Amino acid sequence: MRRSEFHRAVDAEFGARAPSIVQDLVLAAVGQRTANEAIEAGVPPRDVWLALCVEMDVPESHRHGAGRLERRR
Repeated sequence: MRRSEFHRAVDAEFGARAPSIVQDLVLAAVGQRTANEAIEAGVPPRDVWLALCVEMDVPESHRHGAGRLERRR
């Protein structure tokens, strides 16, 4: 997952709350950092996304492949 895919996934899942979630919510699974801090520290965006999903109880069906653009035909 690229950083841009991470941000698309977060925006799609959390809507208007997305900016405050990635800035304010501390995630234990990524070293007691916010999502933004974890990504800046070099944690792979996919790991941050999954930690965020666990913390926010995102359904499994929304987790995998989130943020990816549809293939052009």
